[in-house]
Amino acid sequence: MYSMIVMRNRQVPITPNLNSNADRLRVTLDTVWEMGACSAWFENTHLSVFGGIPGEDVEVEIIRATRQFVAARVVEIYESSPYRVAPPCPYFGPCTGCEWQHIDYTHQLTLKREIVAKSFADIPELANLKILDVIPSEQTYGYRNHARFTVGPQGKLGFINRTTRSFVAVDECRIMAPSINSTLQKLQGHCGETSQVAIRLGVNTGETLIQPPLLSSGIPIATGQAYYRESIAGMPFRIGSPSFFQVNTPQIQVMVEHIQKHLDLQGSEVLIDAYAGVGTFAGLLSRYVRKVFAVEESKAAINDAKANLASLNNIEFHQRRVEDALEKLEVPSSIVLLDPPRAGCHPRVLETLTRTKPERVVYVSCDPKTLARDLRHLVTGGFEIAHVQPIDLFPQTHHIECIVILHLKTEKTEG
Repeated sequence: MYSMIVMRNRQVPITPNLNSNADRLRVTLDTVWEMGACSAWFENTHLSVFGGIPGEDVEVEIIRATRQFVAARVVEIYESSPYRVAPPCPYFGPCTGCEWQHIDYTHQLTLKREIVAKSFADIPELANLKILDVIPSEQTYGYRNHARFTVGPQGKLGFINRTTRSFVAVDECRIMAPSINSTLQKLQGHCGETSQVAIRLGVNTGETLIQPPLLSSGIPIATGQAYYRESIAGMPFRIGSPSFFQVNTPQIQVMVEHIQKHLDLQGSEVLIDAYAGVGTFAGLLSRYVRKVFAVEESKAAINDAKANLASLNNIEFHQRRVEDALEKLEVPSSIVLLDPPRAGCHPRVLETLTRTKPERVVYVSCDPKTLARDLRHLVTGGFEIAHVQPIDLFPQTHHIECIVILHLKTEKTEG
C-alpha cells in the first residue's frame, strides 16, 4: 500500500531530481524499514525516513537522493504517534548511532519483534513461525561496554552520520556505560595522532582498554592495554583488543540462562561451540554438559579462550574456520551452538549440519535477515524450529539479537 505524499506549495519532481536538503514532502509513514527508518512511497519511489514512527503524518526533508536510495528526516509532525517521547540525547538526529531514542522503549520491543517476523515472512518455510515477545534489556541507557569513536578536527572524538557522512563531535554518548563517557571526556581534544579510538570496559571489574596507544602528553590516563578483564556469573574472562565480546554485559548471562533452560541439559551432552570467540558460551555452559569443543578462527580470540577456560577440563579447543572444523571433527555432537558474525554462516557450515544431523542446533544471531536465510537451509535439511526468542541487547536502536533452538526431525514429528 502506497502512502500519501504531497509537496508543500509546489509539484514534486521525479526521484533523480530530488535535491538533498531542499525538497520537502508530507508523508504518512508506513512500517519500520532498514537501518531503523520508516518507509514511505512517492509513486514507485521508496523513501527511508529517519526520526519517525509508523503511522505518523509528518513533513520530511530529503537528505540524500540517488537513483537507488532516497533518505529523508522528519522536520515537522502533523499527527504524532502515542509512542513518541522526547530523546534525552542532545546529539540525537545529527548522530545516527541510536536512531530510536524518540520511541517509547516498550514500543521499541514491539517494533523489533515485527522486524524479526518480517524477515521470516517472505520465506515460506518460516512464514508461520511463532515469534516470542522480546526479552527486554535490563538497562535501556548506559549499557554499552564498547565504543569506537572517530577522531575529527582538533583531535575531537565523535561519530560519522551514516547518511550524510558528516562528522559529529560528542562529549558523551547516552547508551555508553558512564565510565566510558568519563574516559571520553579525558581523551577529548588529545587524539589527533590517530583516526579512531576504541574504549572497552569490564562492567563488573572496572578495567578499561583503550586502543591504539596514544602518545600525547596531555592524556591523563593509560592507553594501549593489550586486554581487559570481565566477570560473568562469577567466571573471569580476559578479552584482548582484537577479540569480540557482546556489548551488553548483563544480557550475556540472560542469554546463557535462556539457552541452558530451554535445552534442558542433563550433563551427558556433547556441545560444539562454533564461532566460540573468547569462550563465553563454552565456559558458561560447560558446567551443564559432558564435553565442549570450542571452535574459533581468530588466533587472538582462541588464545583468550584458552586463558579464560584453562581451569576447565572438559573443553577442547580448535583454531580453524568453522566450515573446516565441522567437516573434520569426527565426534557425535548432541548440540551445535552457532553464533556467527552478522553475515551469517558459511554455506558449508549449514551443509555439514544437515549431513551430520546433531540432535539440536542453537543459533544466536544479530541479523534477522541472514538468520532467516540460514534457518531455511536447516529446516529444509531436516530440522524443525522449537522456538524463536528475540532478546534486546541494543536499546534505542533497531538492532535485535535472536536465539533460535532447532531439533532434528524424527518420524514422529514429521507425522
